[in-house]
Amino acid sequence: MGRARGRALTSTEVPTRAQRATRGRRALTAGLLVLAGVLLLLVSVGVAITLGPADVLLVNVRDVVTNHLGLTDIPVKVSKNAIVWEERLPRALVAAACGAGLGLCGVIMQSLLRNPLADPFILGVSSGASTGAVAIGILGFGGASIGLSGGAFIGALFAFGLVLLLARLSGGGTDRVVLAGVASTQLFSALTSLIIFAFADSDETRGVMFWLLGSLEGVRWDDVALCAIVVAVGSVLCLRYAHALDAFAFGEDVAASLGIHVVRTRAILLIATALITATLVSVAGAIGFVGLVLPHAARLLVGQRHARLIPATAIIGAVFMVWVDAGSRVVFSPTPLPVGVGTALVGVPVFIALLARRRRRA
Repeated sequence: MGRARGRALTSTEVPTRAQRATRGRRALTAGLLVLAGVLLLLVSVGVAITLGPADVLLVNVRDVVTNHLGLTDIPVKVSKNAIVWEERLPRALVAAACGAGLGLCGVIMQSLLRNPLADPFILGVSSGASTGAVAIGILGFGGASIGLSGGAFIGALFAFGLVLLLARLSGGGTDRVVLAGVASTQLFSALTSLIIFAFADSDETRGVMFWLLGSLEGVRWDDVALCAIVVAVGSVLCLRYAHALDAFAFGEDVAASLGIHVVRTRAILLIATALITATLVSVAGAIGFVGLVLPHAARLLVGQRHARLIPATAIIGAVFMVWVDAGSRVVFSPTPLPVGVGTALVGVPVFIALLARRRRRA
C-alpha cells in the first residue's frame, strides 16, 4: 500500500514538473525576446542618429555619448557634438518614448474596451490637446507662462475629464466611454478648426498645423526625461494589471467573477492611459496609427497574454517610431516631414496587411 501511495504521488508529480519546465522555457524565451528587442532598439537609435543632412558616423555617436557619460575623454568636433547630443539623440529618444507609450496605451484601450479598432486618441485626448495648443499659439492665452506644450497638456486633460463626465451621465460602461470619446473628439476638433479659421494668419496656421501633424523638432533633454519617466511609470503600472487585462479581454463579467474590482481597475487604467497620451501629445503633437496598429503586430509575435504583450508592444513601438522619424527627417530633407504623417503613411499599409493576414487565418 505504501508502494502504491508512492507510485501515485510520483505520477502526480510528473505533470507538475513538466508544467514548471514549460513555464521556465516560456519565461526564458520571453526574456531573450525582450533582450533582443532592447538591443535592436539601441542599435536603431545609434544608426538613426547618423542619418541626416550633416555627416555623422556611428563612431562619432559612440564617442559623444561615452564622453558625456564620463566614460571616455575622446576629442570630438564641436559641431558633431552639438548635432549628436543636443539635436539627434534627444529626438531619437523622444521618438522611442512616444512609440512605446502610444503602443502601450493602444494595448490598454483595446483590452479595456474589447475593441480592436480602439487607440489612445479614442478618449478625445488628442483633439483636446490640439485645441489647447491652438488656444495658446494663436489666441495667446497665457502663452508666456504656459507655452504650447503646457496648453496642449491642459487641453488634453480637460477633454478627458469631459469624456468621463459624459460617460458617467449616460450610465457608464465601455460603450458609453467610446461614444463620449467620439463626441468629445468632434467637439474639440471643431473648436480647433474654428480658432484657426477665425483668428490665425498664414504663418500661424502653418506653424500650428505642423505641430498638430506631429513634430519632434526642437525637443530637448527635459522632454526626454519627462517622456521617459511617464512611459516607464505607466509600463510598470500596466504590467501590474496584466492579469486583470487578460480577464478584461473576455468581458467585465468574467473579470468580476475572477475577483477583479472592475470599476476601480478600469478607472485607474483609463486615467493612466489619458495621462501618458496627454504628456506625449503635449511634447510631440498628434501621432496617429501607432497605438492602433502596433498592438496587433505584437499579438502576432507573442500572443494575447499581457505580461508578454505589454513589453513587446512597447519595444516594437519604440523601434518603429525611431525609424519612422529618421525616414521622415531624411527623405524630405532639408524640410522634415511631420512624423505623424510618416506614421500614417507606414501604418495604413501595415494595418491592411494585418487585416488580410487575419482574414486568411480565419
